[in-house]
Amino acid sequence: MKTLSTLGIALALAAPAAHAQQLQVTLNGLQHDRGQVAVAVYSDAKSFRKDNQAFTARKAKAEAGTVTVTFDDVPPGRYAVLAYHDENDNGRLDLRFGMFPTEGYGLSNNPKVMGPPSYEDSAFEVTAEDPAQIELKMRY
Repeated sequence: MKTLSTLGIALALAAPAAHAQQLQVTLNGLQHDRGQVAVAVYSDAKSFRKDNQAFTARKAKAEAGTVTVTFDDVPPGRYAVLAYHDENDNGRLDLRFGMFPTEGYGLSNNPKVMGPPSYEDSAFEVTAEDPAQIELKMRY
């Protein structure tokens, strides 16, 4: 039994670890510096676009032009990013008629959106080998 236990520990230590990486999200095309930007990283289609269900999220001060937000310790996997420019600092993406954004927003892969954006159109891979860098074009 002691031999099996020792063997199990040795195998566990020898197994390659899935290293978490850094994810750098660059938002391009911010129109002004009012308010802040909110960037959310989602790990599955079920939680995509749902408040408080992101894998991780961050806010940063808005700056006209470009803002970069960095996430540390993102495990390898499939993710999608949704960002918005919270111009009036109310903590949410404002919508007209409950459907049409009235503040700037961006999605990973910059898909053309006709209706609600999908996880599949925005999904990308984070690997164990290299830090991930993505650029989102903000739309107003």
